[in-house]
Amino acid sequence: MSDSPTPDTPASFRWAPWWVIAFVATWPGRGVAAGILVLGALVACGLLIRQRFRGGSRYLSHEAWALTSVLFLAYWLPEAFSLLGAVDPRETAENVVGHLVYLPALWLAAMAVADARGRRIAFNGIAAVVGIWTLDALVQAVTGWSLGGHLPGEVDRINGIFGADGNFKLGIVIASLAPFPLAAAARRLGTAGWVLAAGAMFVVVLLAGSRASWLTYALVLAVSGWVLLGLKRALLVLVLGAGVVGGLAVSVSDRLMARMERTEAALSGEEEGVDHALSGRLAIWTVAGRMALDHPLTGVGVRGFRCAYPDYAEPGDQFLREGGGSRCDGRPYGAFHAHQIVLEILSETGLAGMVLWLFGVALALRAWFVASTAARLRAAVPGLALAVTVFPLNTHLATYSTFWGGVTLLLAALFAGTLLARDAPRAAVRPGA
Repeated sequence: MSDSPTPDTPASFRWAPWWVIAFVATWPGRGVAAGILVLGALVACGLLIRQRFRGGSRYLSHEAWALTSVLFLAYWLPEAFSLLGAVDPRETAENVVGHLVYLPALWLAAMAVADARGRRIAFNGIAAVVGIWTLDALVQAVTGWSLGGHLPGEVDRINGIFGADGNFKLGIVIASLAPFPLAAAARRLGTAGWVLAAGAMFVVVLLAGSRASWLTYALVLAVSGWVLLGLKRALLVLVLGAGVVGGLAVSVSDRLMARMERTEAALSGEEEGVDHALSGRLAIWTVAGRMALDHPLTGVGVRGFRCAYPDYAEPGDQFLREGGGSRCDGRPYGAFHAHQIVLEILSETGLAGMVLWLFGVALALRAWFVASTAARLRAAVPGLALAVTVFPLNTHLATYSTFWGGVTLLLAALFAGTLLARDAPRAAVRPGA
């Protein structure tokens, strides 16, 4: 299909897919991605205001405008309501005000994939970025060097372009975005391409050492493989591939073996074993539960978890930090967040936040189930990426942090914009678009 403008492709937003790629590509840079997000959102707002939002259906379908806005509100209103009982009002208020930029950013991301050209550029671009990160991480696994610098000997897992300064996000980011390169590889090289891409990312996710990313990636492979290969062939390929690649990886990494042994400790059924397998997160989850029970309606306030932590932790809690102090009262602070999306929502935004989140999830699912088969096929890749990112039976990064909040909302916007694409009627009769 030619990239020439069509009557319903406004020239003023034809840069949007490239903004999506730039935003994703700069995630490893602290603060850079946030700047690109804000800049794109402000430019989009300026253009829309200048045009007085006239001809809105030229940018997004009416349904896409509605769904992206509702998904934003399902994310933002909980933190706004959490101000009512915030233990650190300043921190919560800064997040509430700062996160308003996500609304035009969601609109812009949805516009980026509202037609076939935009989807092709954005999805192929994301796949290419993940592919580069994967190759870079494989080089690091062999040589110790990557675009993120040299891996110090004391670091027990690779982190590729994300660097080795404690910013260990490589595994979970690749796992969440894996549907994009897997779909691109299968489209170009068929089953062989999918297997090759799956194996390369499997090695990286495994050596990155984040067990949350292991589960996330396993879900991606299970669903993607099932769709491409069928259930039996997918299981056979996954079992054989995991055995071969996992055996090779473990054989060259004593530290990876230690992490696997730690994971196996959960099978003991004893509290100490489970807590050891979860890197001490049982203590954090217990504290989160106490916060949720003590502040049932609106929680302790978004990003107030570490400030409230000392009030609910047991004496001698391993996560209480001496010195530095939290912003609210200068006391030693605890864990930064609940490390689990459901507990984060309940402890920081309360039942009000959980109801709003569930409302957003329900509307997204409804949009999926009432959509045509062509629309669901079109939105399968960002839909899978979004689903595994917020999968509730896993551990998570902080959903209300600038980084992971931006990741989650970008995937939500790509899902909504693709499912309810402006060119949907033509896509239904023109499958090659």
